[in-house]
Amino acid sequence: MAGKSLKLYGLQHLDILRRYRDIPDRALHDMRVVGQVLPFRVNNYVLDELIDWAEPDEDPFYRLTMLDRHMLDSADFDALERAMRVGGSAPVEVTAAIHRRFNPHPGRQMTMNMPELGGSGVSGLQHKYAETCLVFPASGQTCAAYCSFCFRWPQFIGNRDLRMATDESQRFVAYIKVHKEISDVLLTGGDPLIMRASVLRRYLLPLLGADLAHVTTIRIGTKMLGFWPYRFTTDDDADDLIALLEEVVRSGRHLAIMLHISHPRELETAAARRAVQRLLSTGAVLRSQSPVVRGVNDDARIWQELWSREVRQGIVPYYMFVLRDTGPRAFFEVPLARALEIYRGGIRQVSGLARSARGPIMSTDMGKVAVDGVADVGGTRSFVLSYVQARVSDWVKRPFFARFDDSATWIDGLQPLSSSDRMFLARPEPVVARIHH
Repeated sequence: MAGKSLKLYGLQHLDILRRYRDIPDRALHDMRVVGQVLPFRVNNYVLDELIDWAEPDEDPFYRLTMLDRHMLDSADFDALERAMRVGGSAPVEVTAAIHRRFNPHPGRQMTMNMPELGGSGVSGLQHKYAETCLVFPASGQTCAAYCSFCFRWPQFIGNRDLRMATDESQRFVAYIKVHKEISDVLLTGGDPLIMRASVLRRYLLPLLGADLAHVTTIRIGTKMLGFWPYRFTTDDDADDLIALLEEVVRSGRHLAIMLHISHPRELETAAARRAVQRLLSTGAVLRSQSPVVRGVNDDARIWQELWSREVRQGIVPYYMFVLRDTGPRAFFEVPLARALEIYRGGIRQVSGLARSARGPIMSTDMGKVAVDGVADVGGTRSFVLSYVQARVSDWVKRPFFARFDDSATWIDGLQPLSSSDRMFLARPEPVVARIHH
């Protein structure tokens, strides 16, 4: 069955927006300036079926995909605008300086998570937790549209020094083969499902061999359901993709499709509903996760509706994240106290089946930290925190405390309540920066 064709629009296509809205020249100019720093891509499905052009300034998908001058510090914006007028190497130099200040690889992931095999690094892998290994397929380091808050923005700006991706050697398979502690492999990006099924097959089939029997779970992170659901229904290799996912399930592996769903409207279109049913037919488990983002989903009612709708459609709510400390987070971030209010406000209005959603979660260099609540501890108002996953496995689900701060947006803004809480909030230098075999 023929379907819509994916049409991708970048900075050079900004005039396409005039078809939908009378956008002032100044606004397009501002987007072009910010686009020197942050990646921009949108597609015809997002423009035609998700953004409400009657009120774009209030629309979550407009905010989710479009660039805004306030994503940059005003001094940085002005410096870059001047550099663009000068031309030559000036814009490149200013952009590079902004990128460095934007903390391109949060959580020390390029020093603490990069594994080695035979004395040299393995391209396109991260191994942070013993049982879980992340794989960044080279052909999957792009998306059908870019979320403007995305913490993986360095993958999309064309800087090879900042980008994580596998090489052509398939050394990632050799690494996983010898690390028997790895039970879960996560294909991530970018978006692995933007790859053609024939390319994705080259990554999945080696994981199904008898010599990798210790790999019992395969996860695939994707935003395609929200930004291009036709990937699973009418794309010219959609049937091949579905057959490949069925093959993974038949191998006896648990297949989890980790859906990045930011707003319930992503599940409301007819195309998305058909895509969910197609994915469920493979035998895969669908799980959803997203950060809480100011101006997109920073409302308890949105999360209540999202989690309820997901359960009705067969999707398991998984994580509500806190935005990582990278990129234009000042434009999008929500204080931890507010994120907790949003989480509690949403979770208390859903059935037990939807309370599988955990949050708010900070994915830090030492692990995933949950903000579990606020309590009076010895007369001091405090955040109650715990690790749901940690480099130090003994830390998992051990409660610890930080002084309450209604302005803190990340773990580095928290102060330990006592000396016994200090180690959970510290950032110790690792004894061994890389994981060796």
